Amino acid sequence: MLFHRKTQFLEASEQTKEYQVRAKSVVNATGIFVDEILSMDDETHEPMVMPSQGVHLVIERDFLPNDYAIMIPKTSDGRVLFAVPWHDKVILGTTDIPKPEPQIEPMATEEEVDFILGMAKHFLVRHPKREDVLSVFAGLRPLAAVPSKDGEETETKEISRNHKVLVSLSGLITVIGGKWTTYRQMGEDVINKVGLILGGSKKISTTENLTIHGAAFDLDFDVHWHIYGSDLPYIQELIQEQPELSTPIDPDLPYTKAEVIWSVRNEMARTVEDVLTRRTRALFLNAKASIHMAPIVAKLMADELNYDEQWELEQVKEFTQLAQNYILEK
Repeated sequence: MLFHRKTQFLEASEQTKEYQVRAKSVVNATGIFVDEILSMDDETHEPMVMPSQGVHLVIERDFLPNDYAIMIPKTSDGRVLFAVPWHDKVILGTTDIPKPEPQIEPMATEEEVDFILGMAKHFLVRHPKREDVLSVFAGLRPLAAVPSKDGEETETKEISRNHKVLVSLSGLITVIGGKWTTYRQMGEDVINKVGLILGGSKKISTTENLTIHGAAFDLDFDVHWHIYGSDLPYIQELIQEQPELSTPIDPDLPYTKAEVIWSVRNEMARTVEDVLTRRTRALFLNAKASIHMAPIVAKLMADELNYDEQWELEQVKEFTQLAQNYILEK
């Protein structure tokens, strides 16, 4: 099977590069963008995924001063609302709004924010206001579309959250739908399908009881370090070698300089966004604090990767532009 596509890279030359990749089997696991890939495989393809937007708001921990989460199974419009302790903050959500097109960076609407704040005030110890929101972010769920009855529009809450594995005439394997809580089963089903197509014998999956990297027990969940699991001793060694790395980068968040170095050396972090959104959760926990952290993170990364000051400036600018979308206008 041969797939080729021109891809635009943001390089100094700004040239279009084309790559050809040969494989015995290709898996299309691109979430809300699966239809784009399927259309490349078959020009007559009809959309199979309906994106549904979910919005989350993050507020301070004292709005929910206990260790229990709250779930309201049926709000004024039938949706589920939750308030969950998360990284010493509280995360509120969620909405379920159909979106006609997938987006790389979905944005929360005013209506979604107002809905969450309006419902949350009935269940928290005090009413959260717009100025209390530390970060707001949105995501798109790749719901598997189903035919509507009698031409009526189908609500997203009625669309399947289950995943499906499909094989096109060319042999392209596509997984649609699904959710974070079923990711392992999705992976097993996809690999089983790959095995059948390649004609190999089916092997029993061992992932159900396989621990992930960093798995550890007897963790202290009251400190943010617990997320590193069995890798924590190595970060502590780094701090012993360079005590100055133990300093928190911003007083409003617990993340230290040592974690930046660790993410570059061991977790393939290559941009400031990598560190502040995907290796830590700084942007999602406090968008303004993450902006303050960006220059320090950029400097630490540049020193590790031998990048120049221009790279630092560009990284800070790009991250700041992104982070502005996570701050609510008052």
